[in-house]
Amino acid sequence: MLTLGQAAEIARRFGRDELAGFAALSGAPGAPPGHVPEPLVASLFSYLLGVRLPGPGTNYLKQELRFLAPAPLDEPLTARVEIVRLRPDKHLVDLATTCRDGAGRLICEGRALVLARDVAGAFARPAGA
Repeated sequence: MLTLGQAAEIARRFGRDELAGFAALSGAPGAPPGHVPEPLVASLFSYLLGVRLPGPGTNYLKQELRFLAPAPLDEPLTARVEIVRLRPDKHLVDLATTCRDGAGRLICEGRALVLARDVAGAFARPAGA
């Protein structure tokens, strides 16, 4: 069951091999040396929402991210999602999103809105339902 304040996080390092793979898959020319492309940082949130919180069956409706600093290459990045609002009548979940580097510096922050209708047990059933 989902609750306000519930959170999930993941730590990940991106190296030159991941940048080369990203460039090959996306057709992107690559990132400036020493920095992780913003779409790779954003992918950490997609992973968390689809696998951990709310989890499989989640539908991504909206994402807003503000990048505040470049994400360093070959350093741990920790992405976190936290439930800040639940709207069970519409099966909607609002989450705060943050990503920090290994020194704790905020790389990006934002919000996500997801539909959790298909996530088993996400919302309590109303009495008599």
